Amino acid sequence: MRLRANQNKLKIEHSILDGLRPVLERLVEDPDIRSIIPGVIRPVRDAKGAVRIRVTVPVQNGWKAIALAAGARQELFISTPLGQEELEKRIAAALG
Repeated sequence: MRLRANQNKLKIEHSILDGLRPVLERLVEDPDIRSIIPGVIRPVRDAKGAVRIRVTVPVQNGWKAIALAAGARQELFISTPLGQEELEKRIAAALG
Protein backbone atom coordinates (compact mmCIF):
# COMPACT_ATOMS: atom_id res chain seq x y z
CA MET A 1 0.00 0.00 0.00
CA ARG A 2 1.34 3.43 -0.89
CA LEU A 3 1.30 6.19 1.67
CA ARG A 4 -0.42 9.39 0.72
CA ALA A 5 0.92 12.49 2.45
CA ASN A 6 -0.14 16.06 3.10
CA GLN A 7 2.87 18.39 3.36
CA ASN A 8 4.89 15.16 3.79
CA LYS A 9 3.85 15.20 7.45
CA LEU A 10 0.35 13.69 7.58
CA LYS A 11 0.62 10.04 6.58
CA ILE A 12 -2.68 8.52 5.47
CA GLU A 13 -2.78 4.72 5.61
CA HIS A 14 -6.35 4.43 6.91
CA SER A 15 -9.43 6.59 6.73
CA ILE A 16 -9.72 9.46 9.22
CA LEU A 17 -12.60 10.16 11.63
CA ASP A 18 -15.17 12.75 10.56
CA GLY A 19 -14.01 16.22 11.57
CA LEU A 20 -10.49 15.09 12.54
CA ARG A 21 -8.66 15.78 9.28
CA PRO A 22 -8.88 19.64 9.48
CA VAL A 23 -7.52 19.49 13.05
CA LEU A 24 -4.60 17.30 11.96
CA GLU A 25 -3.87 19.57 9.00
CA ARG A 26 -3.67 22.57 11.35
CA LEU A 27 -1.46 20.60 13.73
CA VAL A 28 1.08 19.55 11.06
CA GLU A 29 1.64 23.22 10.20
CA ASP A 30 3.52 23.44 13.52
CA PRO A 31 7.28 23.22 12.82
CA ASP A 32 7.83 21.04 15.93
CA ILE A 33 5.50 18.30 14.62
CA ARG A 34 7.55 16.00 12.39
CA SER A 35 4.67 13.73 11.33
CA ILE A 36 1.26 12.37 12.34
CA ILE A 37 0.24 8.82 11.47
CA PRO A 38 -3.45 8.01 12.07
CA GLY A 39 -4.09 4.39 13.04
CA VAL A 40 -7.06 2.06 13.00
CA ILE A 41 -10.59 3.30 13.78
CA ARG A 42 -12.62 1.36 16.37
CA PRO A 43 -16.19 1.98 17.52
CA VAL A 44 -16.71 3.15 21.13
CA ARG A 45 -19.70 4.37 23.12
CA ASP A 46 -18.17 7.43 24.80
CA ALA A 47 -17.14 9.33 21.64
CA LYS A 48 -20.06 11.71 21.16
CA GLY A 49 -19.89 15.38 20.22
CA ALA A 50 -16.94 17.39 18.98
CA VAL A 51 -13.55 15.93 18.18
CA ARG A 52 -11.34 15.38 21.25
CA ILE A 53 -7.70 14.31 21.33
CA ARG A 54 -6.02 12.88 24.42
CA VAL A 55 -2.26 12.32 24.60
CA THR A 56 -1.71 8.94 26.24
CA VAL A 57 1.78 7.40 26.26
CA PRO A 58 5.27 8.22 25.00
CA VAL A 59 6.59 6.19 22.08
CA GLN A 60 10.11 5.98 20.66
CA ASN A 61 9.97 9.19 18.61
CA GLY A 62 7.07 11.14 20.14
CA TRP A 63 3.63 10.41 21.56
CA LYS A 64 0.62 8.18 21.04
CA ALA A 65 -2.73 9.95 21.24
CA ILE A 66 -6.37 8.90 20.99
CA ALA A 67 -8.86 10.92 18.95
CA LEU A 68 -12.55 10.52 19.83
CA ALA A 69 -15.38 11.57 17.50
CA ALA A 70 -18.50 10.30 15.75
CA GLY A 71 -18.91 7.20 17.93
CA ALA A 72 -15.36 5.97 17.27
CA ARG A 73 -11.77 6.27 18.45
CA GLN A 74 -8.64 6.47 16.37
CA GLU A 75 -5.03 6.08 17.45
CA LEU A 76 -2.65 8.84 16.39
CA PHE A 77 1.12 8.48 16.42
CA ILE A 78 2.66 11.95 16.67
CA SER A 79 6.38 12.28 15.95
CA THR A 80 7.69 15.30 17.88
CA PRO A 81 10.41 16.33 20.33
CA LEU A 82 7.80 18.18 22.44
CA GLY A 83 6.89 17.16 25.97
CA GLN A 84 3.36 16.04 26.84
CA GLU A 85 2.15 19.36 28.31
CA GLU A 86 3.42 21.44 25.37
CA LEU A 87 1.94 18.97 22.84
CA GLU A 88 -1.43 19.11 24.64
CA LYS A 89 -1.38 22.93 24.42
CA ARG A 90 -0.72 22.81 20.68
CA ILE A 91 -3.44 20.20 20.16
CA ALA A 92 -5.89 22.41 22.09
CA ALA A 93 -4.96 25.35 19.83
CA ALA A 94 -5.49 23.20 16.71
CA LEU A 95 -8.90 22.06 18.01
CA GLY A 96 -9.82 25.74 18.16
